[in-house]
Amino acid sequence: MSLLERVRTPDGSGQPGASGLPGRSGSTVRSRSERERRWSAGRGPQRRPSRALLLALVLASTSLMVLDRTGGEDSPLEPARRVVGEALGPAETGATAVVRPFASIPEWFRTQGSLRDDLDALEAENSLLRGELATAGLDANRLAEYDGLTRTAEDLGHTLVPARVVGVGPAQSFSSTVTLDAGSQAGLAPDMTVVNNDGLVGRVLRVTSTTATVVLVIDSESTVGARAGESMEVGFLRGRGSFGDGGRLDLELVDDQSVPARDDNVVTWGSDAGAPYLSGIPVGRVTQVYSSLRDTSQRAVVEPFVDFSSLDLVGVIVPAGTDSDRAVIDAEGELR
Repeated sequence: MSLLERVRTPDGSGQPGASGLPGRSGSTVRSRSERERRWSAGRGPQRRPSRALLLALVLASTSLMVLDRTGGEDSPLEPARRVVGEALGPAETGATAVVRPFASIPEWFRTQGSLRDDLDALEAENSLLRGELATAGLDANRLAEYDGLTRTAEDLGHTLVPARVVGVGPAQSFSSTVTLDAGSQAGLAPDMTVVNNDGLVGRVLRVTSTTATVVLVIDSESTVGARAGESMEVGFLRGRGSFGDGGRLDLELVDDQSVPARDDNVVTWGSDAGAPYLSGIPVGRVTQVYSSLRDTSQRAVVEPFVDFSSLDLVGVIVPAGTDSDRAVIDAEGELR
């Protein structure tokens, strides 16, 4: 028997099965085809909405809009709208409560950034105000000292160069000196008289182009000619070399028979050509008087008008018309 005869189907048709394999019957193929037809019948064909249905929906929507607009507050749709609102209102409120925290997160970040910027600005402003408050007393004191210097220049009838004390310390053989922030460029020179709005401070010892060293009258090596009281008795003032409460001067009169009185004012005697001290500058007042029977002399203790422990602004007496790198207070008390 040939190979073709051996693969004939059992029904004797002589045709191979649908799968092309021996031993497979045609019933298997038929059952599969029937299942596919049943599934196709169950799904049915895809159908699109008809144009008539779409047109009806559009007409219905348009009619409802026109009816609602022409009715105004008495619209026949108002009851339906109220019912829908009452039904969906609680749900909308709940959804808003849930969503609001998440929706406000970006705004929270923006608010935090703005608050941080405002806080930084306020801190900077507070720091500036604290600095201004801390220096308010100093500025007020310096303004009062400038006013005092203008009055002093007017009272003495001399031109002053204002200068600020920038250092305290010894110089050469003197122990009580201060350094000023003005020098030869401001018109200063050695042996010029230095005052403030209270009285005599000292004399210029030496200068550089921008600084000057001043020997204070309280220096133990300093000697100043002075006149005491209404009698204008002449004597010599010598310092004790100490600041503060110990900064006293000892006055010895030339006339041993003269006795200065307590609370007598002491002014400078003056020097030849006004150097190093001009005459008539207030120095201090007599607080105590001592008599020595052995030496038959009188000695008085003078309390300076100037507080040397808090020196700040001073004025150096210069000739009228002096060129200076800063404003000068003239004899009339005016800045020029």
